[in-house]
Amino acid sequence: MSPDGSGAGSDPDANPDLLREAREAVVAYAPALADLTPGRTGNLSVREGDRVAVTPTGVPYDSFDAVDVPVVSLDGERLAGRMAPSSEVPMHTGIYGHDRPGAIVHTHSPWATTMATLHRRLPPIHYMIAAVGREVPLADYAPYGTEELAANVVAAMAEADSDAAILANHGLVVTGPDVATAVENTRHVEDICRLYLRASAVGEPHVLTDEQMATVEERFESYGQQPDAE
Repeated sequence: MSPDGSGAGSDPDANPDLLREAREAVVAYAPALADLTPGRTGNLSVREGDRVAVTPTGVPYDSFDAVDVPVVSLDGERLAGRMAPSSEVPMHTGIYGHDRPGAIVHTHSPWATTMATLHRRLPPIHYMIAAVGREVPLADYAPYGTEELAANVVAAMAEADSDAAILANHGLVVTGPDVATAVENTRHVEDICRLYLRASAVGEPHVLTDEQMATVEERFESYGQQPDAE
Protein backbone atom coordinates (compact mmCIF):
# COMPACT_ATOMS: atom_id res chain seq x y z
CA MET A 1 0.00 0.00 0.00
CA SER A 2 1.08 3.57 -0.65
CA PRO A 3 -0.67 6.88 0.07
CA ASP A 4 -3.64 7.21 -2.21
CA GLY A 5 -6.75 9.16 -2.92
CA SER A 6 -9.27 6.35 -2.76
CA GLY A 7 -12.69 7.95 -3.16
CA ALA A 8 -15.59 7.67 -0.77
CA GLY A 9 -19.08 6.54 -1.56
CA SER A 10 -22.02 8.90 -1.51
CA ASP A 11 -22.90 7.98 2.08
CA PRO A 12 -19.76 6.71 3.84
CA ASP A 13 -21.48 6.47 7.24
CA ALA A 14 -24.27 4.22 5.92
CA ASN A 15 -24.72 0.63 7.06
CA PRO A 16 -22.80 0.75 10.37
CA ASP A 17 -23.82 -2.86 11.07
CA LEU A 18 -22.76 -4.23 7.67
CA LEU A 19 -20.13 -6.98 8.16
CA ARG A 20 -19.82 -6.02 11.82
CA GLU A 21 -17.81 -9.11 12.83
CA ALA A 22 -15.50 -8.82 9.84
CA ARG A 23 -14.89 -5.13 10.53
CA GLU A 24 -14.18 -5.89 14.18
CA ALA A 25 -11.68 -8.55 13.05
CA VAL A 26 -9.93 -5.97 10.87
CA VAL A 27 -9.64 -3.65 13.88
CA ALA A 28 -8.36 -6.49 16.09
CA TYR A 29 -5.67 -7.70 13.70
CA ALA A 30 -4.57 -4.47 12.03
CA PRO A 31 -2.03 -3.69 14.81
CA ALA A 32 -0.21 -6.92 13.87
CA LEU A 33 0.80 -5.14 10.66
CA ALA A 34 2.99 -2.79 12.69
CA ASP A 35 5.38 -5.68 13.41
CA LEU A 36 5.43 -6.78 9.78
CA THR A 37 5.64 -3.67 7.67
CA PRO A 38 7.13 -0.16 7.94
CA GLY A 39 5.02 2.94 8.43
CA ARG A 40 1.46 2.55 7.20
CA THR A 41 2.31 0.45 4.15
CA GLY A 42 0.46 -2.76 5.02
CA ASN A 43 -3.17 -3.72 4.69
CA LEU A 44 -5.46 -6.63 5.41
CA SER A 45 -9.01 -7.65 4.66
CA VAL A 46 -11.69 -10.12 5.69
CA ARG A 47 -14.31 -11.49 3.30
CA GLU A 48 -17.86 -12.48 4.06
CA GLY A 49 -19.76 -13.66 1.00
CA ASP A 50 -19.39 -11.09 -1.76
CA ARG A 51 -18.35 -8.26 0.55
CA VAL A 52 -14.98 -7.35 2.00
CA ALA A 53 -13.95 -5.41 5.10
CA VAL A 54 -10.54 -3.82 4.51
CA THR A 55 -8.16 -1.57 6.40
CA PRO A 56 -8.54 2.15 5.70
CA THR A 57 -5.81 3.91 3.81
CA GLY A 58 -3.00 5.96 5.30
CA VAL A 59 -3.89 5.82 9.01
CA PRO A 60 -2.09 4.23 12.00
CA TYR A 61 -3.15 0.65 12.54
CA ASP A 62 -4.51 1.33 16.04
CA SER A 63 -6.36 4.57 15.27
CA PHE A 64 -9.70 3.41 13.87
CA ASP A 65 -12.82 1.62 15.06
CA ALA A 66 -15.10 -0.90 13.37
CA VAL A 67 -17.45 1.82 12.13
CA ASP A 68 -14.49 3.43 10.33
CA VAL A 69 -13.53 0.22 8.50
CA PRO A 70 -14.50 0.38 4.82
CA VAL A 71 -16.64 -2.35 3.30
CA VAL A 72 -16.41 -2.90 -0.45
CA SER A 73 -18.03 -5.22 -2.93
CA LEU A 74 -15.99 -7.64 -5.05
CA ASP A 75 -16.33 -5.02 -7.79
CA GLY A 76 -14.59 -2.49 -5.54
CA GLU A 77 -17.68 -0.39 -4.81
CA ARG A 78 -17.54 1.21 -1.37
CA LEU A 79 -20.60 0.16 0.64
CA ALA A 80 -19.87 1.37 4.17
CA GLY A 81 -17.26 2.84 6.49
CA ARG A 82 -16.28 6.33 7.57
CA MET A 83 -12.78 6.07 6.08
CA ALA A 84 -11.55 5.52 2.54
CA PRO A 85 -10.31 1.99 1.78
CA SER A 86 -6.78 0.84 1.05
CA SER A 87 -5.34 1.66 -2.35
CA GLU A 88 -4.77 -2.09 -2.77
CA VAL A 89 -8.48 -2.91 -2.95
CA PRO A 90 -8.05 -4.11 -6.58
CA MET A 91 -5.51 -6.72 -5.45
CA HIS A 92 -7.70 -7.89 -2.58
CA THR A 93 -10.87 -8.13 -4.65
CA GLY A 94 -8.98 -9.73 -7.53
CA ILE A 95 -7.71 -12.51 -5.28
CA TYR A 96 -11.12 -12.99 -3.67
CA GLY A 97 -12.78 -13.16 -7.05
CA HIS A 98 -10.41 -15.88 -8.20
CA ASP A 99 -9.73 -18.04 -5.15
CA ARG A 100 -12.18 -16.78 -2.49
CA PRO A 101 -10.10 -17.19 0.68
CA GLY A 102 -11.41 -15.78 3.95
CA ALA A 103 -8.72 -13.16 4.53
CA ILE A 104 -5.72 -11.46 2.91
CA VAL A 105 -2.64 -9.80 4.42
CA HIS A 106 -0.32 -7.56 2.42
CA THR A 107 2.97 -6.29 3.86
CA HIS A 108 6.29 -4.76 2.94
CA SER A 109 8.04 -6.92 5.52
CA PRO A 110 11.82 -6.52 5.21
CA TRP A 111 12.96 -10.04 4.35
CA ALA A 112 10.19 -10.81 1.87
CA THR A 113 10.63 -7.38 0.31
CA THR A 114 14.35 -8.05 -0.04
CA MET A 115 13.40 -11.16 -2.00
CA ALA A 116 11.07 -8.96 -4.04
CA THR A 117 13.87 -6.59 -4.99
CA LEU A 118 16.03 -9.56 -6.02
CA HIS A 119 13.16 -10.99 -8.08
CA ARG A 120 13.41 -14.33 -6.30
CA ARG A 121 10.68 -16.79 -5.49
CA LEU A 122 10.88 -18.59 -2.15
CA PRO A 123 11.61 -22.31 -2.67
CA PRO A 124 10.84 -25.03 -0.08
CA ILE A 125 13.97 -24.76 2.06
CA HIS A 126 11.96 -25.38 5.25
CA TYR A 127 8.93 -27.58 5.76
CA MET A 128 6.86 -24.76 7.28
CA ILE A 129 6.42 -23.34 3.79
CA ALA A 130 3.71 -25.99 3.49
CA ALA A 131 1.47 -23.59 5.41
CA VAL A 132 1.03 -21.71 2.11
CA GLY A 133 2.11 -24.26 -0.51
CA ARG A 134 5.29 -25.78 -1.89
CA GLU A 135 6.77 -22.41 -2.81
CA VAL A 136 6.01 -18.72 -2.73
CA PRO A 137 6.10 -17.54 -6.35
CA LEU A 138 7.22 -14.19 -7.68
CA ALA A 139 4.51 -12.03 -9.25
CA ASP A 140 5.61 -9.71 -12.05
CA TYR A 141 5.92 -6.03 -11.21
CA ALA A 142 3.08 -3.60 -11.80
CA PRO A 143 2.26 -0.28 -10.11
CA TYR A 144 0.56 -0.56 -6.74
CA GLY A 145 -3.21 -0.31 -6.63
CA THR A 146 -3.72 -1.41 -10.24
CA GLU A 147 -5.75 -4.12 -11.91
CA GLU A 148 -2.53 -5.19 -13.63
CA LEU A 149 -0.89 -5.92 -10.28
CA ALA A 150 -3.97 -7.84 -9.17
CA ALA A 151 -3.86 -9.96 -12.33
CA ASN A 152 -0.13 -10.65 -11.90
CA VAL A 153 -0.61 -11.79 -8.30
CA VAL A 154 -3.58 -14.02 -9.13
CA ALA A 155 -1.68 -15.60 -12.03
CA ALA A 156 1.45 -16.29 -9.98
CA MET A 157 -0.46 -17.83 -7.09
CA ALA A 158 -2.58 -19.96 -9.41
CA GLU A 159 0.37 -21.28 -11.40
CA ALA A 160 2.28 -22.23 -8.23
CA ASP A 161 -0.84 -23.46 -6.39
CA SER A 162 0.24 -21.24 -3.51
CA ASP A 163 -1.62 -19.17 -0.93
CA ALA A 164 1.05 -16.47 -1.06
CA ALA A 165 3.12 -14.46 -3.53
CA ILE A 166 6.14 -12.19 -3.46
CA LEU A 167 5.41 -9.02 -5.45
CA ALA A 168 8.40 -7.93 -7.53
CA ASN A 169 9.93 -4.70 -6.18
CA HIS A 170 7.02 -4.36 -3.79
CA GLY A 171 6.32 -6.80 -0.96
CA LEU A 172 4.33 -9.86 0.06
CA VAL A 173 0.72 -11.02 -0.01
CA VAL A 174 -0.61 -14.01 1.94
CA THR A 175 -4.12 -15.47 2.04
CA GLY A 176 -5.84 -17.70 4.55
CA PRO A 177 -9.19 -19.15 5.58
CA ASP A 178 -9.42 -16.48 8.28
CA VAL A 179 -7.45 -13.41 9.30
CA ALA A 180 -5.68 -15.08 12.25
CA THR A 181 -4.30 -17.78 9.94
CA ALA A 182 -3.36 -15.26 7.25
CA VAL A 183 -1.39 -13.18 9.77
CA GLU A 184 0.30 -16.28 11.21
CA ASN A 185 1.26 -17.53 7.76
CA THR A 186 2.60 -14.10 6.82
CA ARG A 187 4.98 -14.45 9.75
CA HIS A 188 5.95 -17.96 8.60
CA VAL A 189 6.77 -16.73 5.10
CA GLU A 190 8.72 -13.73 6.39
CA ASP A 191 10.77 -15.99 8.67
CA ILE A 192 11.55 -18.45 5.86
CA CYS A 193 12.59 -15.54 3.62
CA ARG A 194 14.99 -14.49 6.38
CA LEU A 195 16.41 -18.02 6.60
CA TYR A 196 16.76 -18.23 2.82
CA LEU A 197 18.64 -14.96 2.52
CA ARG A 198 20.94 -15.70 5.45
CA ALA A 199 21.72 -19.17 4.14
CA SER A 200 22.29 -17.78 0.64
CA ALA A 201 24.98 -15.50 2.05
CA VAL A 202 26.96 -18.63 3.00
CA GLY A 203 26.04 -21.05 0.23
CA GLU A 204 23.19 -22.45 -1.84
CA PRO A 205 20.28 -23.55 0.38
CA HIS A 206 19.16 -27.14 -0.09
CA VAL A 207 15.58 -27.47 -1.30
CA LEU A 208 13.11 -30.13 -0.17
CA THR A 209 11.96 -32.49 -2.91
CA ASP A 210 8.37 -32.90 -4.07
CA GLU A 211 8.28 -36.27 -2.30
CA GLN A 212 9.50 -34.72 0.94
CA MET A 213 6.96 -31.91 0.67
CA ALA A 214 4.17 -34.42 0.01
CA THR A 215 5.06 -36.13 3.29
CA VAL A 216 4.96 -32.78 5.08
CA GLU A 217 1.56 -31.97 3.60
CA GLU A 218 0.22 -35.34 4.73
CA ARG A 219 1.51 -34.77 8.26
CA PHE A 220 0.07 -31.25 8.31
CA GLU A 221 -3.41 -32.74 7.93
CA SER A 222 -3.19 -34.10 11.47
CA TYR A 223 -1.11 -31.28 12.97
CA GLY A 224 -2.38 -29.55 16.11
CA GLN A 225 -5.31 -30.42 18.29
CA GLN A 226 -7.74 -32.71 16.52
CA PRO A 227 -11.36 -33.38 17.54
CA ASP A 228 -11.92 -36.63 19.41
CA ALA A 229 -13.17 -39.46 17.28
CA GLU A 230 -16.81 -40.40 17.82
